Amino acid sequence: MYRSREHRIVAGVCGGIADKLGLPPTLVRIVWLLLSLIPGPLWVVYVAMWILIPEEPSEKYPTN
Repeated sequence: MYRSREHRIVAGVCGGIADKLGLPPTLVRIVWLLLSLIPGPLWVVYVAMWILIPEEPSEKYPTN
């Protein structure tokens, strides 16, 4: 899994999740926003994912 370069607003975490699950990025962002309204440290999870998940390579299919 990678953070998305194409579908990014802040760090590409939601875009990366959307790419991995085959869902529209907007849907994942809305679900993430709704979940963040529930009390709890969801923002800590987002920051941890921002740090731990690598950014998508600049070329998905490098040529040799």
